[in-house]
Amino acid sequence: MSSVELTGYLNTHEQLVRAIEGLSEEQLRWKAGPTSWSVTEVLAHLADHSIVVSFRIRDILADTKVQLPAFNQDAWVSGQHSNQGKAADILELFRSLLHYNSLLLGRLSPAEWEKSGINFKGEPVRITDIVRSFSAHVQNHLAQIERVKQGVQANQAAQASQQAAL
Repeated sequence: MSSVELTGYLNTHEQLVRAIEGLSEEQLRWKAGPTSWSVTEVLAHLADHSIVVSFRIRDILADTKVQLPAFNQDAWVSGQHSNQGKAADILELFRSLLHYNSLLLGRLSPAEWEKSGINFKGEPVRITDIVRSFSAHVQNHLAQIERVKQGVQANQAAQASQQAAL
């Protein structure tokens, strides 16, 4: 794993902070529909994913040889009432996990970066792959956040039009 890739992993927090800059709590919690995620729920999912990734890395390093866990992202988000949380609290946890994981990752030898476990699909996955995949996953959700923000703006414009028509 290169230091550039590790830097990209660590920069995901700042990217998320910038992505939600200026949004009110109401805007952060806005949902396009009952099964759609709000920005707050996207952030909670990424924090959950970071928890799972943290476990997976440690389990691989411990040589447990058990299948790495999957998680039902929708059930986790709804079961935790994630939309009732605060984005700032979620982002603080996310930042803390990134920092703590970076301390561990910084101690790994090149051989340890290549250690692998078996994912929930039965495929081998290396620590390097997990970190890269997590960074890419955050990028996908940054795009999702942008789409939700566009929905918020469209919804606010529609409400303003309705108000003006009255």
